[in-house]
Amino acid sequence: MKPFSWLLLLLLVCGFNQPKGHNVIQFNISSILNARPVTTLSTGKLATWKTGIDGNGKADGYLTRSAAKFNGDPDEHALPDEPLIAANSFHPEVRLHYSNHDTLNYQACSLPGDTSVAFSVPKGKYSMLYFALTSAEGSSSMKFHLTYADGEYIDEILLPDYYQDIPTNDPSLCYLVHDLAKWGPTNKMTEKDHHNIDLVQVQADPTRTLLEIKINKGKPGYVVFWAAAGKLK
Repeated sequence: MKPFSWLLLLLLVCGFNQPKGHNVIQFNISSILNARPVTTLSTGKLATWKTGIDGNGKADGYLTRSAAKFNGDPDEHALPDEPLIAANSFHPEVRLHYSNHDTLNYQACSLPGDTSVAFSVPKGKYSMLYFALTSAEGSSSMKFHLTYADGEYIDEILLPDYYQDIPTNDPSLCYLVHDLAKWGPTNKMTEKDHHNIDLVQVQADPTRTLLEIKINKGKPGYVVFWAAAGKLK
């Protein structure tokens, strides 16, 4: 076979058969992380959550499956040990920020009361943005300020309480992780299931270059911001 034929075959097998979600960028939000809402299991010990998912950050947190099993709890209602949540028919893969190999670093961003956070994104043209969020103590009003090279666009949504079910045909919301238990400050299970990490989908303008995202939360409710990603056009 001629060299060109070998190259064409290689491109057909490898270059044109990229994995699902290859055009999804996991945004770096490390500059705004300020909470550890997940108990992990590291070197045979529990690293207990701090600044949790409800009670204004004081009441409950999640556990990884390894931590739940070590704790003597059924692990099917815990967070997966792998923080890269796989793509499905509702969303692309999204990476959360906890790890069983880490006992110190922040895992999420706590948003109590009327507050806002901002972070830059890799400059590019995106068709869809994804935000992993939980709202406790009721629903929360959320505004997403998208700063483009030539101006700003604002989208808003009412984020439901993380115990609330999401309709399968909702155009803006889906589950990222579904049907979770929650644990108190001493890692004693307080509720066995039905809690979620939701994923908000915000339409971006694929003809404009996105530079920065600002998220504003209204006063009611308590929100944890877990991760963000963007799909390139």
